[in-house]
Amino acid sequence: MLISKQNRRVIYETLFKEGVLVAPKDFNRPAHPDIPSVRNLEVIKAMQSLTSKGYVKTQFSWQWYYYTLTEEGLAYLREFLNLPSEIVPQTHMKPARPQGRPSGYGGNREGGAYRAPRGDREYRRRDDGEKEGASGDYRPRFGGVGRGAGAPPS
Repeated sequence: MLISKQNRRVIYETLFKEGVLVAPKDFNRPAHPDIPSVRNLEVIKAMQSLTSKGYVKTQFSWQWYYYTLTEEGLAYLREFLNLPSEIVPQTHMKPARPQGRPSGYGGNREGGAYRAPRGDREYRRRDDGEKEGASGDYRPRFGGVGRGAGAPPS
């Protein structure tokens, strides 16, 4: 399918920026939900082309196409869009971790928030050494009441 360079560039920029792209399986839809300036069919066909080259992985579920950028596709789009290697898609960015450990409820006090003594958990401990259940010499017997079992010993 012939796709204008401008539309192809917009599709590739969106894919590179997000790292993923979704498209409903509606070939007659006038505009793509995330890219209003491009027809949905053009997005699907551009992604189909990238999938055949191995640059995008396609998943289909519940009448929606899910496209995920691969490492080869990342390199291809960097070259196509003339982007430096420092720029990466949002799905490839590591989330910034907060500095230090977060303080809990009332965390400004020494030792954190007040905690009540855990006397309510004593029921879980069993230090008396007694075992519950059947004795060690218990031998269960399965008599021949049901089908397929042998007759009871006489």
